[in-house]
Amino acid sequence: MAVDPLIELRGVNKHYGDLHVLQDIDLAVGRGEVVVIIGPSGSGKSTLCRTVNRLEPVESGTILLDGQPLPEEGRALARLRADVGMVFQSFNLFAHKTVLANVSLAPVKVRRRPKEEADRRSRELLDRVGLLAHADKYPAQLSGGQQQRVAIARALAMEPKALLFDEPTSALDPEMINEVLEVMQQLARDGMTMVVVTHEMGFARSAANRVVFMADGRVVEDRTPEEFFTAPESDRAKDFLSKILKH
Repeated sequence: MAVDPLIELRGVNKHYGDLHVLQDIDLAVGRGEVVVIIGPSGSGKSTLCRTVNRLEPVESGTILLDGQPLPEEGRALARLRADVGMVFQSFNLFAHKTVLANVSLAPVKVRRRPKEEADRRSRELLDRVGLLAHADKYPAQLSGGQQQRVAIARALAMEPKALLFDEPTSALDPEMINEVLEVMQQLARDGMTMVVVTHEMGFARSAANRVVFMADGRVVEDRTPEEFFTAPESDRAKDFLSKILKH
């Protein structure tokens, strides 16, 4: 378990109607740790990811960020969402704003940064994700992989304590996946705390400190990538790996 958890879930439960999507989830993510969540479709991975910044409320249990329970609503919730960045499957960029404006918007509006300062920082972040040359373009002029890298820069612009990634490459064409994963690998090397829901096993193997395997709303295994991929303990994990690693 993480010694100094930045994110902690204790006994978390959630239902959609009769479906028990999260069942007594206990999970701790330490500072600077990269935790990759994998598992079959419908196992609760994305829901788990979305509870960490209260995009999904939970029915019971506690979620802590930096030792504090997640706020319910209002200003404190907006602050939480600034502290825990999220990158989705779809890029959710503003089509009518330039790439630079997309990245600068939240720091100006939420963090109250002066526009010049926000733009300067945004250019640094666009440079970091390899897109500085595209700062004045609009999202529609970029490929899917480039748009997702803008979305990552936008999340970083808030200087979050942690980043959540909910299947960030699953909407991308195969040739664009690596350019996004490379940016994520670099963030991992830089010590960003990350929770990543993904189907990309190569990323899980190389970038994760821990792999959390979920099935039927439960955490079935929580181990190092080396242990998990070479010697999974549960039948569910063995079955899952045999299906995906054959391809």
